[in-house]
Amino acid sequence: MDNLNVLAGGPLAGLPILRNCTTRRASSWDRSGGNDDRLHIQPGEEAVLANIQGAGCVRHIWITIACDEPDFLRKIVLQAWWDGEETPSVKVPVGDFFGVGHAQTRNFSSLPLQMSPEDGKGFNCWFPMPFAQAARITATSECMEKEVLFYYYIDYEQYDELPDGLAYFHAQWRRQNPTDGISDEGMSNEAYEFGGENCSGEGNYVVLEARGRGHYVGCNMNYHNLRITEKWNWYGEGDDMIFVDDEPFPPSLHGTGTEDYFNTSWCPTQVYSAPYHGITMAGGPNWSGKISLYRFHIEDPVCFRKSIRVTIEHGHNNHRSDDIASTAYWYQAEPHLPFNILPTEKRLPRPDDPAAW
Repeated sequence: MDNLNVLAGGPLAGLPILRNCTTRRASSWDRSGGNDDRLHIQPGEEAVLANIQGAGCVRHIWITIACDEPDFLRKIVLQAWWDGEETPSVKVPVGDFFGVGHAQTRNFSSLPLQMSPEDGKGFNCWFPMPFAQAARITATSECMEKEVLFYYYIDYEQYDELPDGLAYFHAQWRRQNPTDGISDEGMSNEAYEFGGENCSGEGNYVVLEARGRGHYVGCNMNYHNLRITEKWNWYGEGDDMIFVDDEPFPPSLHGTGTEDYFNTSWCPTQVYSAPYHGITMAGGPNWSGKISLYRFHIEDPVCFRKSIRVTIEHGHNNHRSDDIASTAYWYQAEPHLPFNILPTEKRLPRPDDPAAW
């Protein structure tokens, strides 16, 4: 009897199947035998977390960080290179990579990413990250004054060779601060929130633009509502529009609203986490302040053969001018389009007090 078929049927069913691999770990354990089980990363220093030779797959990453400098979760950049590529496939501020923006942490639980107690400061990632020849993972501190105390595990498997047909993991951070909206002066609130027609997708916020063959597996998005008003101030009336393989407007994947894309409803105001979607920060009264949401396409990856462009309106018809940042996660065959990251000062979150903007 085929042992793979007899055990099919549940998320734990594969655990008894023998695997042709060896499990390894890179971590910050104290090589002296003491209890200083962490890296001391100085301002401007790049720390190599893992430098693995041969075929394998990263299966789990755990990190926790201490630093006395404000907004350090946006100042520390996580990077990863697979098989000696020239440009990294992962380049994301460490806090955003693990699912929550604004340089903040929250307890939440999804399938691929989690922030765990205390107060969401235990970061976990279960996205598999295969490689055929080598893997290099680093953390770079762009803090100005304070050292970073960096604890980590990177658990991985080593293989004799990587099976055919596997794509490489990628993650990219973007921000538009503010988005290019319009003034609400002289407009009714209804016209500002709901008026106009977007029949091209031009001006949408871009979550991801990639070329090659692969599949998009989700994102987290972080809004700072910059509209100060007592009027109804919902930030999320924008439709998601995902363009696959250079297709024209309208795209075959066209959504109906921001909260709908994130699998919630009716202008949510509540914190919630589930395996594939959630709201880790719901904002204040009248959707004021900072919001963070995630959506993972684990059961429903968005596949592309030539290209993908993942976009979302910033308010209906791109009327709103909010601060939006995002991290996109996807797999693709190499090569990938090179991407960079904004300089440190342009990554920092805005203060909560509008008077300090």
